[in-house]
Order: sequence, then C-alpha cells, then structure tokens
Amino acid sequence: MDFGFITTHTSAYIKAAGLTLRLGLWGILLSLIIGLFCCMVSYYKVPVLRRICAVYIELSRNTPLLVQLFFLYFGLPKLGVVISAEVCAIIGLSFLGGSYMAEAFRSGLDSVERVQLESGLSLGLTSAQVMYFVTLPQALSSSIPALVANVIFLIKETSVFSAVALADLMFVAKDLIGMHYKTNEALVMLVVAYAIILLPISIAAALLERRVRRAGFGN
Repeated sequence: MDFGFITTHTSAYIKAAGLTLRLGLWGILLSLIIGLFCCMVSYYKVPVLRRICAVYIELSRNTPLLVQLFFLYFGLPKLGVVISAEVCAIIGLSFLGGSYMAEAFRSGLDSVERVQLESGLSLGLTSAQVMYFVTLPQALSSSIPALVANVIFLIKETSVFSAVALADLMFVAKDLIGMHYKTNEALVMLVVAYAIILLPISIAAALLERRVRRAGFGN
C-alpha cells in the first residue's frame, strides 16, 4: 500500500466528496418533496393526479438511474433541450428517489389507524388539521427507517454520476487508476470516503429513531 500516493491525492477525494454531497443533498431534498406530494395525492385519491403519480412511480422504480441520466444528458439535446451535467444529476436522482420516498411515506400513512382520523373529525377538527396534527407526525415517525434507507441508497447511487462527466468520487477513483495504476489505493480511498459520508447518517438515524420511540410516536 502506497501511503504517499494516498496522502498526495486525498485533496482530490475531498473535493469530489463535496460535489457528491452537494448533488446528493439536492436530489434527496427534491425526492422528499416529490415523494410527499405523490403520497398525499394517492392518500386523498385525487382523480387525475393519482394516475399520473402511479405511472411515474412505476416508471421511476423500474428504470435504472444510469438510463435516466443518459436520456437527460444525451437524449434531450437531440430534442433541443440542453442542461448541464449537474442539473441532469439532480433531476435524475430526484426522479428516482421521489418514487421510493413516496412508498416510504405511504407505508407510514398506512400504519396510522383510520379510527384516529374519525376521532379527530368527531372532535371538530378539519381533515387538514387531523392530517397535520395527528396523522402526519405518526406517519413520519413510522417512516424514519425507510426514509433513512432511501437516503443512503440515493447517496450510493451518486456513484453513476461519473457517466455524465461529473468529477464525483467514482470519477476520481477511476481517473487515478487510469493514470497511476494504483488500483488498491484508489479503491481503498473510495471506500473510506463513502464510509465517512454514510456512517454518520446511519448513526444519526439510529439515534433519531430511538428518541422517537421513547417519545411514544408511532405506537
């Protein structure tokens, strides 16, 4: 193991990790918004939007992110629509993640008994108030494990961004291997970089889930 090589190129991985995190966080944020919207549309059975969301979820979950990125980056310019690689990455990750987040939110809502909705309405609350004060807090607490799993999944999916010429962690690793033939060192640094990003998320999620359970949500 060439530790001199590792020391020399650590800065390249730090810069790539910054890009990976920035794009990943934007994609995750938009995924949460899309997922919650689709979940609400399905929960309230909005006629036309419900079918559109159902088609979107099936299309998103059954096509690889790499294919989606190729369509955005190489396909859309053929139609006269040109967007940057970073925007393609965010759109692609959001498109993929939104469907998974929608299913996570849906499972959380399904875990809340309908009798609580009826009880809230009988107390004079509106359906919106019942959703905001009663149903949604319990649904979110029940959805935490699935949401965190989706966050980790989406961050790992950023490894395909190199396919559209983005200098993310995977791009840097492949570039160093191609130039210096230091396969072991480059891959070790890649694994360590992803571990540094993902382990704190997993630990924080476990602590959050434990705290929510102690508070009595979702029971």
